[in-house]
Amino acid sequence: MPRNQILVLILAGGAGGRLELLTHTRAKPAVPFAGTHRLIDFPLSNCLNAGIDDVWVSQQFNPVSLSDHLANGRPWDLDRTTGGLLILHPRQGNEGGEGFQTGTAQALWSQAELIREFDPPALVVVSADAVYKLDYRAVAEAHREGGKAVTMVTTEVEPEDAGRYGVVQVDGERITDYAYKPDEPEGNVIANEVFVFTPEPVLAALDALERERGEAELDDLGDHLLPRLVDAGEARAHPFDGYWRDVGTIPAYHTAHMELVQDEPPIDLDDPAWPILTRAVSRRAAGQVGASATVSACLIAPGATVAGDVSGSVLGRGVVVEEGATVRDSVLLEGTVVRSGATVTRAIVDDHVDVRADVGEPDGEIALIGLHTTVDETLPGGARYPEVDSD
Repeated sequence: MPRNQILVLILAGGAGGRLELLTHTRAKPAVPFAGTHRLIDFPLSNCLNAGIDDVWVSQQFNPVSLSDHLANGRPWDLDRTTGGLLILHPRQGNEGGEGFQTGTAQALWSQAELIREFDPPALVVVSADAVYKLDYRAVAEAHREGGKAVTMVTTEVEPEDAGRYGVVQVDGERITDYAYKPDEPEGNVIANEVFVFTPEPVLAALDALERERGEAELDDLGDHLLPRLVDAGEARAHPFDGYWRDVGTIPAYHTAHMELVQDEPPIDLDDPAWPILTRAVSRRAAGQVGASATVSACLIAPGATVAGDVSGSVLGRGVVVEEGATVRDSVLLEGTVVRSGATVTRAIVDDHVDVRADVGEPDGEIALIGLHTTVDETLPGGARYPEVDSD
């Protein structure tokens, strides 16, 4: 399929409330990952590696945090005179699809006229809250050959997690049933939020739903649109058995980081064959480890300084662990300082936090510390500090 035959739309406007304090002042796709990256780096890098250079990003919640990182698309070779990166914002005008969107289906429908004008044979619609590598071009080509209105990329998850997603039943490559976030899932094969649409029949289905329900009731793609396409026999599955992690909750976000510090991490962000690129930040070349430090099974970002005892953890840019401080099984985001005598265990610590007392505990829930705060009293596992309503 020629390069200009595929359009990718990244739905990056959600509030991400399940990530609690991490999305209090930033968009979910702008949440840091692996010490140096952001979540939106994964779909953008998938586009680059698949040779796709028409990419639209639909923004809404805390957009400045994301726009600053996107840098006009330059890190992913999308800063082009024709095509490249297009950022879509909520808008007012004389046509439908105006204002703030309440779900992903409404976000797609609001761009219907632009999509029709672009007229791509294949429209890839993805979210930006998962960690994975996937060739969108290969999926789009299989979709064109399949001749259906939608191809859903499917994957298997732990049975107890299936209810968080759209659960599918598959016969060969045909999807026979789709249940969105069911209370009692029938199986653990889910649609992993990567969809390839044939634009005209899908936009026509959205138009019909808008006439029936009203724009505000279009909701998410899984609420009405995808079940309608499945019932019409217009949905096919594209199985994906590679590494895929939805990191849209605090436990999942922590677990994905702990997987990165295993002896054999399940995903390589620096694979020359499929690199995950990000916006460059000028820091010294590598983290600095002092003579008194003890470090094991860690990722240490450029500009970080370690003089204490750190294990099983991910340290972001500019993190400082002073001599006499201890960090275990934790994620420390940019600029965090752990002072001498403090211990951080099973915690996620946001940007520029000053930790002066113990945080977390070995057998407790993940402790979460919000950005730009000072921790000067002991906080147990499961603590949320400061206490901020992120909804």
